[in-house]
Amino acid sequence: MTIRFRPHHLLCVLTYVGRGYSPAFTANFDVIAGRIVRGEDILVVDGPDDVCAPLLGDVGAHCVRDSVIERDHLAARDVGRLLGRPIEAGQRLTLDGELLGRMREAFSSGRTRSACAGCEWTGLCGTIAAGGFRGAAVPDDRGSRVRRPLPGRCPA
Repeated sequence: MTIRFRPHHLLCVLTYVGRGYSPAFTANFDVIAGRIVRGEDILVVDGPDDVCAPLLGDVGAHCVRDSVIERDHLAARDVGRLLGRPIEAGQRLTLDGELLGRMREAFSSGRTRSACAGCEWTGLCGTIAAGGFRGAAVPDDRGSRVRRPLPGRCPA
């Protein structure tokens, strides 16, 4: 099977630690995270995706708001620059450990965070990134930890 992701969820998955909009949303994202860990590929889509599914029955679901669509455009641009190829509907990606590590490095440095402006989760995501992505549901090759030099020491 394939997981359908809108572009900004390529960023959300980096810091997902089991918290979300509702118990149904969190349970769904937990299942999706497990599928990614097992190596399922991702199909980039326009608009609501598999992560959004539990919210789509809500009146005024934010998944269809213009601000979220703009968030997708910004994420697609930033992730596309990082990967050196366009991120657009129909493209397939496999979020293996190496790619997740690269994406987390870029996220930590702020290079791929323009889509996060105005998101209610940006504080939590920033804290998780600052903590080396400890506890992230989808680990990278380094166990979900971005290596950081200790204060006062030169990076090796």
